[in-house]
Amino acid sequence: MTIAEVSKKYEMTPDTLRYYERIGLIPPVPRTKSGIRDYDEESCRWIEMMKCMRKSGVQIEALIEYVALFDQGDSTADARKAILIEQRNQLMKRMEDMQASLDRLNHKIQHYEQGVIVAERDLQQLRESKQDKSTAE
Repeated sequence: MTIAEVSKKYEMTPDTLRYYERIGLIPPVPRTKSGIRDYDEESCRWIEMMKCMRKSGVQIEALIEYVALFDQGDSTADARKAILIEQRNQLMKRMEDMQASLDRLNHKIQHYEQGVIVAERDLQQLRESKQDKSTAE
């Protein structure tokens, strides 16, 4: 399959596919005699796996390490699992941070009239007071 066909099939840009190959997330793609990439079944399965990992929130740097360990064989299975566990922990932390932000925003919305508007009015008064002083000088 050509890069255009693979790009369409997996909904990834050709640049992303080339990037994944360049950094080693997918093995070197076979090429035709004229040097054009000719994605085979193995290449496509690697793309599917990397796309799945990225959708799972696994970061590129972790995937590079994961693939390097994969290339070393079955003896690295525990290390590969540890990478996935660490990525899950990082994702959970980001989700907690996002939930805290959402909770704060919901609180501000619920108390908009009593809190945010009052704070905004105070800021506006300070701004006007500062402007009055600068024009009086």
